[in-house]
Amino acid sequence: MAKLNLTLKVWRQSAPNDTGRIETYDAKDIPEEASFLEMLDIVNERLINDGTEPIHFDHDCREGICGMCSLTINGVPHGKERGITTCQVHMRKFRSGDTIWIEPFRSRAFPVVKDLVTDRSSFDRVQQAGGFISVRTGSAPDAHAAPIPKDAADSAFAAAACIGCGACVAACKNASAMLFVAAKASHLSHLPQGQPERDRRALAMVRQMDEEGFGGCTNQYECEAACPKEISVDHIARLNRDYGKAMLKEQFVPA
Repeated sequence: MAKLNLTLKVWRQSAPNDTGRIETYDAKDIPEEASFLEMLDIVNERLINDGTEPIHFDHDCREGICGMCSLTINGVPHGKERGITTCQVHMRKFRSGDTIWIEPFRSRAFPVVKDLVTDRSSFDRVQQAGGFISVRTGSAPDAHAAPIPKDAADSAFAAAACIGCGACVAACKNASAMLFVAAKASHLSHLPQGQPERDRRALAMVRQMDEEGFGGCTNQYECEAACPKEISVDHIARLNRDYGKAMLKEQFVPA
């Protein structure tokens, strides 16, 4: 089994108000078969054995589903491979002797909690502002009773694949959350159940996004390139249209 000897440049920050710094660690004898997070586990075990505080990082499913493992690897959210999360990066993609820079996702709306852990609850508040539909529970019709064109269903499903990891924000030079917000709004606006609240949803989610301190979208499309679920920026165009129409109705249509 081939082993790698690596140098890690890791962002360490003791608390949210700490200035933070980059520290250097040796990652020796790392199996090529290990995932990126398993590599960090190995380094942390050695740090603990040496009486040193381990590197703090977020993780959960380790299957590319939850979006918790949000790290910037060599300046790229989730690393340079397309369509995968950090937990799906494997060490065979690196060479022995490489230096790897590991930092948290950077955004004013994602404050650092400790080391590589960031607070992404701003995403939760954006989704709570409008990423839902209102229905009478207990009396819903059968799921197949509302016919949905296949292209609309496919687009809704593609948008719903968003795992809310924040890579789109970290990749954007403006720290914009437009791809996330657009995906969460678009998967509902494609479906008949999402039509009654479509205008209110667009207004509420965009306004909450702005309130959280995310930047504006300038159509650089780094978000799409970094998205582990490869969600299309077409959803941003759809949200922009919905938001523009909702703004006009709010200003000129009597309540």
